[in-house]
Amino acid sequence: MPLPSVAILCGGLATRLRPITNTLPKALVDVSGRPFIFYQLDQLKQQGISEIVLCVGYLGEMIEEVVGDGRKLDLHIQYSYDGEKYLGTGGALRKALRMLGEEFFILYGDAYLQIDYAAAYKLFKSSSLPGLMSVFHNAGQWDTSNVLYDGGEILAYSKTNKTPRMRHIDYGMGILQTAVLEPYPEGETLDLADVYERLAQEHGLAAYEASERFYEIGSHSGLQDFEKWLAEPQ
Repeated sequence: MPLPSVAILCGGLATRLRPITNTLPKALVDVSGRPFIFYQLDQLKQQGISEIVLCVGYLGEMIEEVVGDGRKLDLHIQYSYDGEKYLGTGGALRKALRMLGEEFFILYGDAYLQIDYAAAYKLFKSSSLPGLMSVFHNAGQWDTSNVLYDGGEILAYSKTNKTPRMRHIDYGMGILQTAVLEPYPEGETLDLADVYERLAQEHGLAAYEASERFYEIGSHSGLQDFEKWLAEPQ
């Protein structure tokens, strides 16, 4: 089945990557000779996804100047700007809804995920739930586990109220129906984590478990890990 568009959240200040990000947005941080975002775009294209919306804020004009409209990559790329006010991850998605269609993937702008988007989307459609979160059996290895699920549905998710029963972590890819975000006012700051937490409480969040670890460039150590992995035979 055709895959929906992807919203990539690229609007953060990337404070953990300073001084690199004092004058450069995280999406354009050099990774083994090319801006990080091109690794994400290449992977999405390989999986058959061509419609992409970049939700940008801090130094977003630089991202648009480097990436462009996607035609050179055989992609269609649009941009949704926060504006003068930082909207947060959920607020940025709310502002971009008119570009995204009735349902869409969500990807963080610092994440490289080894995941099957088509399989995740198939599970999302079969669940008949309004949202899906990809999860990984983390067991506290890369960050504090924050997800409790039963193999099909997220039973609990929280970035602030973590419990010992939580053995999984938000892997960094989600799917939402547009209707989930429509009730929230446009132009207001909103954390996507709060949206996910509410959906879990309402039994509206399916789960897709990834089997390969994730990589992220949100920190200097994460950037080094990703560069090391790229240097290894794939």
